[in-house]
Amino acid sequence: MGIVVKQSFKNTISTYLGFGIGAINTLFLYTNFITDEYYGLIAFVLSTANIMMPLMAFGVHNTLIKFYSTFKTKNSLNSFLTLMLILPMFVVVPVALIGYFGYDVISDLLSQRNGIVKDYVWHIIIAAISMGYFEVFFAWAKTQMQTVFGNFMKEVFHRIGIMLLLFCVYLGYLNVHEFINAIIIVYVLRMVIMKLYAFIIRWPVLKFNRIESFRAIIKYSSLIILAGSVATLILDIDKFMLGQYIDIEEVAYYSVAIYIASVISVPQRSMHQILMPITANYLNEKNKVALKDLYQRSSLSLFIISGLIFLLIVLNINQLYLIIPEEFSYGLTVVFLISLAKLYDTLLGNNNAILFNSDYYRVVLLFGVLLTVLIVILNMVFIPLLGIDGAAVATFIAIFIYNTAKIYFVNRKFKMLPFTKDSLKVGILILVSVAVFYFWEFPFHPIVNIAFKSLLIGCVYVFAVYKMNVSKDISGILKKYLPIK
Repeated sequence: MGIVVKQSFKNTISTYLGFGIGAINTLFLYTNFITDEYYGLIAFVLSTANIMMPLMAFGVHNTLIKFYSTFKTKNSLNSFLTLMLILPMFVVVPVALIGYFGYDVISDLLSQRNGIVKDYVWHIIIAAISMGYFEVFFAWAKTQMQTVFGNFMKEVFHRIGIMLLLFCVYLGYLNVHEFINAIIIVYVLRMVIMKLYAFIIRWPVLKFNRIESFRAIIKYSSLIILAGSVATLILDIDKFMLGQYIDIEEVAYYSVAIYIASVISVPQRSMHQILMPITANYLNEKNKVALKDLYQRSSLSLFIISGLIFLLIVLNINQLYLIIPEEFSYGLTVVFLISLAKLYDTLLGNNNAILFNSDYYRVVLLFGVLLTVLIVILNMVFIPLLGIDGAAVATFIAIFIYNTAKIYFVNRKFKMLPFTKDSLKVGILILVSVAVFYFWEFPFHPIVNIAFKSLLIGCVYVFAVYKMNVSKDISGILKKYLPIK
């Protein structure tokens, strides 16, 4: 776990930095510098682009990692990498042509409920292409076990860019239409920088030799598009569907609540970057002992770390909503439900990496199809009834079913579960902490309350985790960096 811990720690720092900047943007700058209508529009555009991203990448960001270590000669490897660079163009070009010739039809469909969307179809397409090729170049760097810079670009770069642009709006240098154009330029620039870095690590040598596993590669890429889209669909298709059922201002309220809850997934996102190539290597080498150890240790470590973040969010959420505009407090239920769903996500450890990189990746496609149908149906049922709370209910149910199915399948095929008795101990600690601290508030300003309560919760939780000695990895870090005996 050495390289995992080292790069995960660096990735966690950059991811939290990104989320911190994003929190300022989401909770304070957007809500004060941009109208709710245009905030909802921006959330809709970026969420729709994010849904399209795996298609634009043609699944290459997963294919690169799965097959990279199987090529043993330079010629075959260079031919494989050349294919990976070209393959997304077989989707990008047709989509661009469809967007060009079918613009009026597409824009009319997307703007049936909210007419403001009509003029921003090309923004969605360009953002989706930029996001897709960014992931391809990031995966290129991951195959060289280099994830830190890519993670910085993925989590921090665009958020800093958006923050600067928001201040430009506030100071009157940009109007809202120019601001939205500039956001898309930021995503394009991010892709270009990632490309330059990836090619510095390993310069592409274009080779067009025959690849023996060509059919397997194309088949995997084609199938993994949907399978790899599931996580994105779960948290973005609801924003897209909200835009079709309710006023677009409420998409802004939902986006803020989702962003708050998504902080729980930061450690998972950070560790996932390096877990993917390591898991692929263990699977290719058929090292099941090391794979099981990685599965359980990653699950426990993520559950402990994310459990603390879950507590800090849930136990401070009432105070947090007192310091942002009142209308955004409608997302309180959304925060609770999505936080629970994200906490369950962390229990899976490197489950996704196992499924995506094993011979059973086709089952992820099956799960993905079923989940996509399920979440669309659930959103169609619950959004008209409950609004943004309905979208959260639909998302929670879908994530619970999807994660449970993946745990069951990995256990059936690999005979291993991600959790142990130590996972149960951590779960009990989290439940007890919620019961003890939820109704306890200091009689000060909300910001002071959040600071004091977070410090108290953090000290109690960390001390309990250390004393229970549930994780050697976590205990080792605590001994090294904190004055605990």
